[in-house]
Amino acid sequence: MVQTTDHAAEESVAEVNPSGTSCIVLVCEHASHLIPDEFDGLGMAEGDRTSHAAWDPGALAVAEHLSTRLDAVLIAGTVSRLVYDLNRPPEAPGAMPAQSELIVVPGNRDLSDAARAERVARYYRPFHDCISRKMARIAEPILITIHSFTPVFHGQRRSVEIGVLHDEDSRLADALLECAGAHTGARVARNAPYGPQDGVTHTLQVHGQRQGHLNVMLEVRNDLIATAEAQRRTAEMIAGWLADACTRLGRGGRVSCVA
Repeated sequence: MVQTTDHAAEESVAEVNPSGTSCIVLVCEHASHLIPDEFDGLGMAEGDRTSHAAWDPGALAVAEHLSTRLDAVLIAGTVSRLVYDLNRPPEAPGAMPAQSELIVVPGNRDLSDAARAERVARYYRPFHDCISRKMARIAEPILITIHSFTPVFHGQRRSVEIGVLHDEDSRLADALLECAGAHTGARVARNAPYGPQDGVTHTLQVHGQRQGHLNVMLEVRNDLIATAEAQRRTAEMIAGWLADACTRLGRGGRVSCVA
């Protein structure tokens, strides 16, 4: 069950399983395609407002299953990444993009400094403050962010099925890639279809890498998690990898799968 953290933060952040006993903290920045009414759909066509440009289809469901299987807290964004991309710092152009792939976002054109600052205060800061609080309450927390990606980008088909992404700290990514290679026939790749050069590791940097905490970002191709059953199966597979990887790193005591 999703629970908002407090009244001031409820616009941008929600929690699932807030009393989870695992040392894992799950994060899903792009969980929702909601655009609050005041933004008038950001001037976009209805189909664009629910496309992959606006959110990560299937990612929240996978993250929720992982939260259950691992008994881990999940922190999820509650607004579209076109309103504010919670995996981008305020100074990044992509934080409030005027265009995403081929989709133009008229409501983000020529935003004033005041308008940008308001979105930072309403969405970015409460979300990341929530992650900081949860991480601070756990001894040796492990940060895992969950995303999905489109199978076709700028007309190019992507063959990778699951990406294991990291920045300078590759400890958990290395262990996960070893476990995935040993237990599945899925096409799993390091830093694909994105990597740190694309600016996608902000949450990992702020809440994991700087403090020396194990961290990783997982990207699942969204055509593979389009149904409830596929989402459940994918989460169960990833939960097994995570439990094995943490055991290899000497952190298995508080990371196990719930039957």
